[in-house]
Amino acid sequence: MAAYAALTSLLHILDDIKHHPFPPISIDEQQLESLTQTLTSLQQFLETYNSPVANTKEADPLEIRIAEAAYAAQDVIEYHIVDMIKLRKSSGAYHRQIYSGGETSTSAGSSTQSKPLMWSNYFECLMKPKHHRRKISYIDNLYRGLKIVIKDVDLVKKEAMEISVSEAQLQRSVSTSGGSSRSSIMVGFGDASREIMDKLTNGVDDRQLQVIPIVGMGGIGKTTLAKHVYALPYIKEHFDIRAWVTISQNFDTREILCELLSQANRKSKEQMSEMSEYEVGEALHKYLFNRRFIIVMDDMWSVDAWDKMQNSFPNNWNGSRIVVTTRQSQLSSQLNNNYCLRLKLLDEVSRWDLFSNSVFGEERCPLELEEIGKKIVENCKGLPLAIVVVGGLLKKMEHTEECWESIRTNSCSVVNSADEYFCLKILKISYDHLPVYLKPCFLYMGVFDEDRAVRVSTLVKLWVSEGFLRPQSGKSLETSAKEYLNELVDRNLILVHELGSTGNIKRCKVHDLLRDLCCREAGKEGFYYVTGQHESQALNRQRCVVIPRGTSKDEVRDALQSMPLARTLLCHCDEVVLMPESRLLRTLKAFDTDRCGSHNYWFYDLFQFVNSRYLAVGVQRASEIPSSISFLWNLQTLIIFHSTRVDASYILGMTQLKHIEFHKGDIFMKYPPNPVVMKNLQTLKGIDRKFRIMYIPYIKKLAATNFALGDLMYMEKLESCRCYEPDWSLNTIFPNCLKKLSLGSHTSSWELTGKNLSKIGALPLLQKLKLERAGFQNGVWETSEEQFPSLKYMELKWCHLVSWITDSSHIPCLEKLRLYAIKELKEMPCEIGEIPTMQSINLEYCSESVVESAKAIAEEQDEIQVRAVLFNNSNNQALRRSLASPNFQVEIDYF
Repeated sequence: MAAYAALTSLLHILDDIKHHPFPPISIDEQQLESLTQTLTSLQQFLETYNSPVANTKEADPLEIRIAEAAYAAQDVIEYHIVDMIKLRKSSGAYHRQIYSGGETSTSAGSSTQSKPLMWSNYFECLMKPKHHRRKISYIDNLYRGLKIVIKDVDLVKKEAMEISVSEAQLQRSVSTSGGSSRSSIMVGFGDASREIMDKLTNGVDDRQLQVIPIVGMGGIGKTTLAKHVYALPYIKEHFDIRAWVTISQNFDTREILCELLSQANRKSKEQMSEMSEYEVGEALHKYLFNRRFIIVMDDMWSVDAWDKMQNSFPNNWNGSRIVVTTRQSQLSSQLNNNYCLRLKLLDEVSRWDLFSNSVFGEERCPLELEEIGKKIVENCKGLPLAIVVVGGLLKKMEHTEECWESIRTNSCSVVNSADEYFCLKILKISYDHLPVYLKPCFLYMGVFDEDRAVRVSTLVKLWVSEGFLRPQSGKSLETSAKEYLNELVDRNLILVHELGSTGNIKRCKVHDLLRDLCCREAGKEGFYYVTGQHESQALNRQRCVVIPRGTSKDEVRDALQSMPLARTLLCHCDEVVLMPESRLLRTLKAFDTDRCGSHNYWFYDLFQFVNSRYLAVGVQRASEIPSSISFLWNLQTLIIFHSTRVDASYILGMTQLKHIEFHKGDIFMKYPPNPVVMKNLQTLKGIDRKFRIMYIPYIKKLAATNFALGDLMYMEKLESCRCYEPDWSLNTIFPNCLKKLSLGSHTSSWELTGKNLSKIGALPLLQKLKLERAGFQNGVWETSEEQFPSLKYMELKWCHLVSWITDSSHIPCLEKLRLYAIKELKEMPCEIGEIPTMQSINLEYCSESVVESAKAIAEEQDEIQVRAVLFNNSNNQALRRSLASPNFQVEIDYF
């Protein structure tokens, strides 16, 4: 909801100014209090308000008025911030050595030591006579501007208060509690699963390469069925190579081929960065040649995608298969004239089973709700996605006949709609019943490309940057964001795409129909503008502009030159290099850690946006971040893709910074003349040892190279540490709050002593441990009692380990173990299989004896899944045939 997001964002701005140690402007205290109280009242009103036009294509006029009033107040405040900082720049109140501690030349043969300049120095400078009059003028203008917008906001509040809450409020009870059980959309598709399995594996009569289309309307379960079959142990054993790629409407042929080749040969995409589309396709064909493969091409929309890629798939006459999921019935005949699997809507029994599982899990539906529940299910017309989403809504509501009847009445009105549009209307009911604080978070999912899996860490930073997260007492905004995400997952509105090694959600996505709903509602409310998709006549009033992949250069140019009020630019188009025109920009995202793109901005251009909260870009070569960054008074996230070392000394003293990430390149910071404690900094990635770590005591995530581990003792809040080329010292003390630890070297081995291992093992909260090229003392690792009490995931890569002695009680919570190229280890300790929590063992390029000892574990412990990757030779081919079993998967690397 745009109105609620606008109010919450404005309250954040006021709070930032009020609590900033050196705010760029000062707001009259009485005006600040009045505006805050009115905004809070409107926020509370929207939390219970049920729009009379919720089920129409029109936006609510009252909500539009609330949003516009909040936007007007934002404009007055942020324009004055821009003007005041511009005045400070012109006053000469800063210079190039603000925090570096270097010398500033004054005359030939002489120099003077510059002092660090804080925001308080600016006020002293601005009170000089030549600037005093201009400063008074700016303050007076701000007062008058706020007086006007406060009057307008008060009028909107009066209008809102006249609405009877009892009449506007939908009588329902929403609970934020509830389990996180996942419903199984495979209900009712048993026959389809068996049919597709037969086509994949029983190729005696036709051994040639076959394309198997799975066809059906959106939300019917095509992708879920394909995923279910793709992950079956028998399929993993039957095929030498498996790969999965999503096509979507706007596809990039080269990127898809790179993804397939990366999955097939497990090589990094960076190794293909210089290869052309033809070269990648040729390499894929060569790698697949003479091997039995299965490739899933999910969500194909046109035969063009197949025409551009089919020559990369050799016909090996060995039963290789390509599975294609599509909504387009005509496409299936173009791919295979003889066969396609058409998924049908669920029958009455299956749809009820799916609904019951979505709402109650293993419990039974109360008898008094069965009749109403079956009518609700009937209105979903057997479409699994609609059933699952409505089930997620009812799971959160009070289980009473009155609440369920309100949903039945709403869903009944859309049952006669045609095709997928009825599903959109069913999904809209679930959106309308979301708590108002979740609506902006859900709608925001539409800003990402279709079928895009989004990193949760990125999503959380963006939600915080946009300012529409409601503050909760005792919780950080990041914690609230993760709770909101879990709520949306529980409601089946956001899908978990990938879990991290310790069980947390790493990536998430939305179904494409739900994304359509996000874009429709966002367009109606003016929440964000997507170039090429939304109406463009009011582009000059847009606050958030999204440039999707495939956007033409003309559309990009028009968007960037026509958005003077934009606060957010989310750019997914690789060719955009222009700078946006808006001086008010707060969020600029033109770089993603999963897809780099070519957004080569200049550092000096970036820092003109003085209200920036979030900057994620690729930049041109530079040796230092310029001093102008110090004017970004409220910058919270700085993510830079850069290929060289950069002096970032000027960020010292930027009190609001929470996240600093340098990708590919690294940063260093000179010793500041006056110590500065960066209390808000939570993430620091890409630094070297020259940064004085004791000035960031509250950091939670650290990634560094050539780092002195002794400095970790100053980081009492550290939860995640990744360090290459670590520098151990006798006084190295790891903080007890550490949950993830990764230590390694890019090139050479390093020694890990028993004493150092004991320090790591004593960490009470450590859940994830990764060691790379570590040399265990004498090649022996003997664990002991009372070590690794919380460890869930362990990975050893290229380590010198000959003998591993342990006991099931030594690592009592271990769930996942990965050994990569541990070639000297003679056998896997059998005690590993006796750990009660153990789930999976992953062995890659280890010795034959280790693989065989892991097989013994798999035979004794049926619930443990073991995967082994071996090099291609005659011995390993024979070993594969002898070892393979339902819970023991052996793969051959042919590369």
